[in-house]
Amino acid sequence: MFNIFNIREILSVTLILFSVIDIIGNIPIIIDLRKKAGHVQSEKATLVSGVIMVVFLLVGEGILGLFGIDIYSFAIAGALVMFLIGMEMILGIQLFKNEQDDVSSASIVPLAFPLIAGAGTMTTLISLKAEYETANIFVGIFINLLFVYIVLKTSGWLEKKLGKAGFQILRKVFGIILLSIAIKIFKTHLQF
Repeated sequence: MFNIFNIREILSVTLILFSVIDIIGNIPIIIDLRKKAGHVQSEKATLVSGVIMVVFLLVGEGILGLFGIDIYSFAIAGALVMFLIGMEMILGIQLFKNEQDDVSSASIVPLAFPLIAGAGTMTTLISLKAEYETANIFVGIFINLLFVYIVLKTSGWLEKKLGKAGFQILRKVFGIILLSIAIKIFKTHLQF
């Protein structure tokens, strides 16, 4: 079915990516990086994240082909990763570790990659490609990058306004949404 610039698809993609990127949940890490590095280059981090996402969306399937992996198998693997990320968000546990070694390049590593455009995001993009039109995924990426940029620019202010409890509530709500989407993708592509 051809659903180019379908509002429902764009909203779905945007919410899925928002949940996986979890920029709200990463605000404490962003604030810590700002303290260690002195500042974070919001524009640079957003641009590099966008390039990584778009490149993987466009050539990720070709890379999978080199390894003999079809998009549906990758979608199931992506659904499992999304499920685990959702479990992290709901249960407040950490399954995926982020390395923070060099503060001088904090805008790129670990901010742009792997926090914003990490393995979960790349896996999700391939999984989304199996379900949604590429044009709608591009729009969802752009909306998320806009939101990422705003959060990076205003992370200190957001921390004061929402407080720790507000962030925990948002994180859990998006965790449940992500779990539901992961189960839907898994059910769609599981073949007996």
